Amino acid sequence: MVVTITIDRPAEGNVLTLEMLRALTARLKDAGLSNAKVIALRSAGADFCKGRDGKGGPQNPTALVMRDQILQPILDVYDALNNVPQPVVCAVQGAAFGFGCAMATAADITIAAEGATFKLPEMTHNLPPTLAISALMTKVPRKAIAWLVYTLAEIDAKTALSLGIVSSVVPRAKLDAAMNETLEALAARSSAALIAVKDYLRSAPMMEPRGAAAYGAALLSGVLTSAEK
Repeated sequence: MVVTITIDRPAEGNVLTLEMLRALTARLKDAGLSNAKVIALRSAGADFCKGRDGKGGPQNPTALVMRDQILQPILDVYDALNNVPQPVVCAVQGAAFGFGCAMATAADITIAAEGATFKLPEMTHNLPPTLAISALMTKVPRKAIAWLVYTLAEIDAKTALSLGIVSSVVPRAKLDAAMNETLEALAARSSAALIAVKDYLRSAPMMEPRGAAAYGAALLSGVLTSAEK
């Protein structure tokens, strides 16, 4: 079973408001609690996501209000993508800027169409994109992140592939077929195996080698003795 979540604000480049961020987090968490084997993340229209809509927050917020009411909803999306047990497969077309770039990177598998572009534009306004960096830093080399942030470079899909932002690049006309093929491949596997792989990829890099090996053995033994293997 596959649960598909679609960002649907194409006329605005799928820029997300605070309420949409909260709704996306809730949708991801609901999918995580379902019996779905995999979660698909897509968007409608020409662009994947051009970032976050800064309107709608409290006026003249204190630092605490800014942290809790404006910034935390962004972090909650990254946390949900990382911590739902199922792998999240993301399709990217058009622009993936700012929050959109970070969200695409945070997914477990990201398939980009040729012609997709990626950018972290926050420093244009002298805003350090530390939240986006937090979503990239486990998957993209530090020097590449620094280059993207400081130079405001807009990169194509092939460059994003070389940096670890995306997993695969396909012609735009074949994006849907590539997504369907990937989702079918994952859905054919057992939930236990899928969850174990995501858990290990998330946890093992932060462990010392012996601990990572032991944790891998524990996960594998659990899958091998599960009824679903």
